[in-house]
Amino acid sequence: MFNFANIDWDSLFIKGGMIVLQIIGVLIAYWLIRRIIRKILDRTFQNVMKRQDISEGRALTLHRLTENICSYALIFVLILTVFSILNIPIASLLAGAGIVGLAVGFGAQGLVSDVVTGFFLLLEKQIDVNDYVTVGNYDGIVEAVGLRTTQIRSFDGTLHYIPNREITSLSNHSRGNMRALVDIGISYADDIDKAVDVMQRACERVAEVTPTIVEGPNVLGVQAFGTSDVILRVIAKTVNGEQWTVERLLRKAIKEAFDENGIEIPFPHQVFIQRNADTQQKSLG
Repeated sequence: MFNFANIDWDSLFIKGGMIVLQIIGVLIAYWLIRRIIRKILDRTFQNVMKRQDISEGRALTLHRLTENICSYALIFVLILTVFSILNIPIASLLAGAGIVGLAVGFGAQGLVSDVVTGFFLLLEKQIDVNDYVTVGNYDGIVEAVGLRTTQIRSFDGTLHYIPNREITSLSNHSRGNMRALVDIGISYADDIDKAVDVMQRACERVAEVTPTIVEGPNVLGVQAFGTSDVILRVIAKTVNGEQWTVERLLRKAIKEAFDENGIEIPFPHQVFIQRNADTQQKSLG
């Protein structure tokens, strides 16, 4: 029968206290080293952005990826250090982990696919932080690109975590200049040539005060015939990400110009037909 009286409680408490203090010291060191590494990375990538020919989005992408890799490495070292303090044999632990990893590896093919796809996304520069992209059913601004997942924030504020293996098709809307496109309808009774001239002059006024317009705007002419209107199209090239703002400015300027020149923008009308009581009685009789 085990006798608790033979236990040297003083030495046991001292030894346990030393282990606890060592673990606390290791955790403090981990926290300090992590903060130091983050500051070093922040300063390094700021200098890279100033000296090298690299975009801000690309620098942010590599910055966050490097932070993740360093964090994983620090956590691995922390775990090994804690095991060493607890006198857990690391060699046998690693050997056992290798066997378990081999067994689990057959069921972790998705994780491997995520890492491989993420590697090629970064290597081929298909996507960077702050890019406006469409991935499957999701579109929004890229917030982070990792080896396992890509984070995309939609315009309604939702943050999507997309496994890299699911990125089978990717549309990047942040490569080069974008196109602003505006379709405006006029009534069939209006003079098309006059409307085109009024629109072009309005577009030129917008271009004079909008530096984000790279080319145009130009009125192309008649785009289509609607049920109650003739549709005229305007296009312009803009700085990336500014196409929506330019489209709003063009619509406002064209509407104001049409009002000044008496050009009508058709809108749906409803016609009500009311029969008098005598006509209704005759139809019933």
